[in-house]
Amino acid sequence: MPLQATSGAASYDAFGGGVPVVPNYIEEVFSTYLYTGNSTSGGTQSITNSIDLSTKGGLVWIKGRSALSDHILTDTTRGAGTTASNNQALSSNLTTAEDLGASYDFLSAFNTTGFAVTQGGSTAATRGTNYNNVTYASWTFRKQPKFFDVVTYTGDGTSPRAISHNLGSAPAFMIIKRTDAVANWIAYHISLGADKFMRLNTTDAAVTNPTTIWANTSPTSTVFTVGTDTSLNASGGTYVAYLFAHDAGGFGLTGTDNVISCGSYTGNGSGEGPVVTLGYEPQWIMIKPTTLADNWTIVDNFRAMVKNGQSDAKLFPNSIVAETNTSAMEQTATGFQIKSISAEYNTNGATYIYVAIRRGPMKVPTDATTVFQPVTYTGTNVDNRLVNTGIVTDMTMARIRTATSTGGFYTANRLLGSASLGTAITAELNTDSDSFMTPTVGYGNSFSAMNGFGVGNDVIRQLNQSSTSQLAYAFARAPSFFDVVCYTGTGVARTVAHNLAAVPELMIVKARNDNSNWGVYNATSGPTRWIKLQSNSGLEPLTTPSIWNDTEPTASVFSLAGSSATDYTTVNDGAGINYVAYLFSTCAGVSKVGSYTGNGSTQTIDCGFTAGARFVLIKRTDDVGDWYVWDTARGIISGNDPYLLLNSTAAEVTSTDYIDTYSAGFEISSSAPAAINASGGTFIFLAIA
Repeated sequence: MPLQATSGAASYDAFGGGVPVVPNYIEEVFSTYLYTGNSTSGGTQSITNSIDLSTKGGLVWIKGRSALSDHILTDTTRGAGTTASNNQALSSNLTTAEDLGASYDFLSAFNTTGFAVTQGGSTAATRGTNYNNVTYASWTFRKQPKFFDVVTYTGDGTSPRAISHNLGSAPAFMIIKRTDAVANWIAYHISLGADKFMRLNTTDAAVTNPTTIWANTSPTSTVFTVGTDTSLNASGGTYVAYLFAHDAGGFGLTGTDNVISCGSYTGNGSGEGPVVTLGYEPQWIMIKPTTLADNWTIVDNFRAMVKNGQSDAKLFPNSIVAETNTSAMEQTATGFQIKSISAEYNTNGATYIYVAIRRGPMKVPTDATTVFQPVTYTGTNVDNRLVNTGIVTDMTMARIRTATSTGGFYTANRLLGSASLGTAITAELNTDSDSFMTPTVGYGNSFSAMNGFGVGNDVIRQLNQSSTSQLAYAFARAPSFFDVVCYTGTGVARTVAHNLAAVPELMIVKARNDNSNWGVYNATSGPTRWIKLQSNSGLEPLTTPSIWNDTEPTASVFSLAGSSATDYTTVNDGAGINYVAYLFSTCAGVSKVGSYTGNGSTQTIDCGFTAGARFVLIKRTDDVGDWYVWDTARGIISGNDPYLLLNSTAAEVTSTDYIDTYSAGFEISSSAPAAINASGGTFIFLAIA
């Protein structure tokens, strides 16, 4: 029976009132969550990551970032610890049996929205999950067919021994640990095949052993097979197996999207290392060389997986070493590229295996407050200061309000770490980490907080100057709402992949390592024209081809012209120039990218909202006109509304009433100037509910 999609993130329903097919999304089954321990005397902390563990089941993997500490792995099949003396955890860097004992902190509860950790009898951060002031990374894997499964079994000493599972596809990566006795962690990876294995708790290269480990038998969609090795199948021994899928589909509205991939690559020993294509942008990657001895490493996009040669934060499943940093890899819209010459990632000719998990969210947002927040704050002149936005912040635009800014708004994003660009200037990327900083102890970037971003004591950009009034716009990447893309120019006509999952209607592009214009595309003017963000000028003169190669963007790519186009260097210079692109589209009830014709009088702009706009950006395109921005953090009311200009370094203006409230969007007031409402003029806007 065919399936019928309703709309947006709704489920598919069978014709004739059949059983609904509920879509699955990566944000429902996997989470990276960073937190700081808060106890030295038995205190408990609840971690809310929106993953239902208590009814669905899964694994929580915790590692201290800022201290030497063991990895702590606890799953719902074996159960949480009820007291410090009943600690059901395992450690990936140890061969110890489960129940690590009262000297360890422990995971004390699995909840419908996450888990809880409790400080146990430990007097050292080495054995913590909640030790006071230690920073931690946690990775939650929820049980879900075609993603992840947890299996426990009792050994019988026979070979071959088939163990049933519910992964719904053949496992591509498995790690198995004996829980009742000292034993190595044994790992299977599809790229090695069933005649080799690895040990998760060591740096060893892959080992050949066709019979006693996997009985020379590859796993299937219903069973995996073990031999007689006591690490996997001693008679009477107890075991836990963590199973990971590979490109098995099962996610998204149609149920065909992949969210986890297991593969391999060959190192080339170059700083421009191998490019791995996954078909999606990853958020979590584990890598291990198989032909030489070196660490297993884990990186994720919350602790930093950044560009521009900045440091990535890494942890080692086989080691108690605290978080370290290196320029290891960069995410792309369709995978990742190795940027290291270290043996851990990229020795020439060596083989490396990886497990990669897709970045979320995959679900189209329906509540704008989950993906956008305007925030005002007061500068403190203190480094490592967290600006709490209340949402996971993938990009921010921030500036001083009441004084002249050296660059207008400064934009920074998770892909670029602490680096920033000024919207009112053409200067290249500022990499001074005193402006946007990590707000947590340990390595990471300005976006390593779970609910905001960090600022430092930067007297040039003034984002945290003592006692000054500041403004920040926080954006989360989400399908049909907003996306960030980083790419390198080629100088030839081409397309660039993105993950907006909708046709971009507003694109803002800037060279990161060159003093050049900001180039803006808008759907109203189309792909034959463009506008400068740092200027009040109208549409750039019509040339053929335009910088957009006279081609409208699609739901998967946008187009750029080559050297035959005037001003092509704005978006696609091939001389080693790197770029960042911010993409926006209309998302029902959340955002509206549109246009209107001025009438010189009061007019309402219907955006399809129910409680008015919290953010409004307006630009005249047929003539000169500034880039005006208003927000509810400073006030969108029936009286005067403070505004700032993206293309100006001037302080905010508070004495005008150019826009007013309107439940379905916003209202242009009768006092608005020609730059906002000239009769017959053409205006573009971005509004967010």
